[in-house]
Amino acid sequence: MKNIIVISAPSGAGKTTLCSELQRRKPHIKFSVSCTTRPKRDHEVDGVNYHFLSEHEFMEKVQNNEFIEFENVHGYFYGTLRKTLEDALTEQKMILFDLDVNGAMTIKNNYSDNTCTIFILPPSLDDLKKRLIQRDSETEERINKRLERTAQEMEYKDKFDACIINDDLAIAAEELNKLITKQNKGVVYGS
Repeated sequence: MKNIIVISAPSGAGKTTLCSELQRRKPHIKFSVSCTTRPKRDHEVDGVNYHFLSEHEFMEKVQNNEFIEFENVHGYFYGTLRKTLEDALTEQKMILFDLDVNGAMTIKNNYSDNTCTIFILPPSLDDLKKRLIQRDSETEERINKRLERTAQEMEYKDKFDACIINDDLAIAAEELNKLITKQNKGVVYGS
């Protein structure tokens, strides 16, 4: 059973929105809340969108081996708590991860029998830049950093089990829903 679903994409491609839509359609899927040192955006809730930590708190977790993976992305640390993943495996529950490409590959390499990786592609780089600007939560410098990393992230797309182009949110969400249903056909979900 592929009960670990990892979604990755360049910033602005829509992975967080697609993860939310997948959870709406499949409420039995648990979302793994990552830790980050990034500042909280106005609409975000600590413990729901991320566990917002100071750099000191984050590094304590690194030293205590509490992360299955962690990464410095755009100048901030992000990490996946080991306990979250191990609890989902023990309980045989589906769990959804919204991760950068390195984190996705770490989980795929360590849990290949249980993991389905999906890469979300923007329709174009111009469209991606427009989306980042429309967020209105980043400086021009930070947007440019995110765009620089996009080329590196796109090199990973062929290492994922599937790719979805997010040109139209409704269509991409339906493709994602069908893909997850296909990966887990015949699985019986408990409450």
